[in-house]
Parts: sequence; C-alpha cells; structure tokens
Amino acid sequence: MDQFPSEIQDLVRQLKAAGMQIDETNPQEVMQALMKVQMMAAKKKKAEMVKKEDALPGRTAAVEVSEKHYVLQNPMRGPWPTSLKVCVFANGCFWGSEKGIWRLPGGGIYSTAVGYAAGFTPNPTYEEACSGQTGHTEAVQVVFDPSKISLVDILRWFWEAHDPTQGMGQGNDRGTQYRSGLYYFDDEQRQLYEASRAAYQHALKAKGKGRGDEITTEIRAAADFPDSQVFYYGEDYHQQYLAKPGARPYCSAEPQEVSLPPFDEWAPAELREKHAPKLAEEFWATHGPKPHCVIRSPNAPIQWP
Repeated sequence: MDQFPSEIQDLVRQLKAAGMQIDETNPQEVMQALMKVQMMAAKKKKAEMVKKEDALPGRTAAVEVSEKHYVLQNPMRGPWPTSLKVCVFANGCFWGSEKGIWRLPGGGIYSTAVGYAAGFTPNPTYEEACSGQTGHTEAVQVVFDPSKISLVDILRWFWEAHDPTQGMGQGNDRGTQYRSGLYYFDDEQRQLYEASRAAYQHALKAKGKGRGDEITTEIRAAADFPDSQVFYYGEDYHQQYLAKPGARPYCSAEPQEVSLPPFDEWAPAELREKHAPKLAEEFWATHGPKPHCVIRSPNAPIQWP
C-alpha cells in the first residue's frame, strides 16, 4: 500500500479497524473500498438537511413565469380574488403532484404552480434546489375556491398520491428536495393537516403499507419563513410540465392505494361543517390516486359526475 499517500493509508487502516475487509496488497481492492466509502458519504449527505449558515445565497430577483396557467388559463401569480384560498404542499417530484391537483373536478382549482418550499435560499434555481444546498423541497402552490372544492379534498389527494413514510425522498427520487411537507397559512389549515396526518398514519398501519414505519411529512407554518414566503416559483418550463408538448412522462410518486379515513372520524369538531369534503366516495373509487395515474391521464380537469 506504499504507493498511496499517507492519509489514504491511514484511512484504509481505520476502515479495516472498523471491520471492512480490505486486502492492502491489492491496489484495485483498496480503490474500490475508497469509492464505496465516498458513495456512502455522499448518500448520507444527500439525506441530511443543509444548515442555514451553509445554504446557497440565492438572489433577490424572482423567477419569471407565464402570465396564464397552461391548462386552466387563469393567472399564475396573485393578487388573488379575496374569495380564494392558498395552500402549499410537497409530496415528491412536482410535475405529477401539480397535475393531480389541477385535474380535480368542479372548477374549484383556480391555479396551480410548482416551485421550491421550506428552505433557506431566496429564489433558488432548479439546479440549486436539486443540489440539496438550499433546504427547499419541490412543492406545489394551489389557489382554490373553497365554495367549490374543500381543502380536505386537496388534502386527501395529497396523502393518497404518495408514500409519506419515505423520509428524504419519494420513489426513485432521493434527497431532501423530495421530502413530504404541508405548510399552513392559518390555524385551521394546521389543525386539518395534523389531524389528517394522524388519521392517515393509522390507515397505513392498519393496511401494513408504507416503505417506512411512520409518516415523515413535515408540517410547518408559512410564518416560520421570512415575510411568510414559504414558496418560491419554479422556472417556467417546469410549470404544468406534463401538459406541454415533448414532456417526459415521468412521475416517481408511490401511492399506497390506502384511503384517508372518512372526514367525520378525524376532523376537529369545530371544522367539520366548514371544511366538509365536496368530492364523494364514488369519485375516489373511480379517480383516486394509483401508481402512474397522472402520466396516463388527460390534461384537462376531470369531468365529474
């Protein structure tokens, strides 16, 4: 092993002392061991949140996006009509996450956008977010009319459209930028998010589903972030990506085909009437999330009933 620098020799001895089998007389085996350690370290780093002081600096200029939603033809940016509400969630690659929501029926989904949420870097780029050095997760902003669709309907799609037990990743996509999250703008959203998480945890356990043992979805207040800006728009080419010509039909989400329990079983008593779901069980039986459902579906909103 004399052909290697002294620091490499010391590292190999430490690895052997830790139990790794390495033939010091075989340079190829030594290099393979070092590469294995490097890959393990990179994988571990990808699964760890960057510290605020280590995050990329970002920029003050916001990303430019089209004026109109490619499918719904409504504005992509606010200010929004006062009758509308906003929610932000993350459940894996944002291409499929966004399409599943804009297709919900009844005209209640006014606009959707993909972007980066719950990180440290202002106005990050896609490449920066994917580096894991911004703290952001790929997310969807939903602007909806609560008189036509309930937040609980959106929430049900969120839970059922992915496996929320996978920690820092979803399906083939691994890293902090693919973690599951719900970000609330008021206390009613917080209550619904937390109550639904407990209910879905119980449902997954009962069915023995989920790659992990526990739901790892983070639930945080938008107010935790400077100026309550939890969400930054993604680049225009990512917006409504799966509806555009030439789009790559990709979605790594892993729906567990487990239903969120009935609203009355888990809803906070004071919110039951106000946030009662508007989509019937028959809708979910026909159109509920299944593996690869968004890439196999038309782009237009579902017509129901």
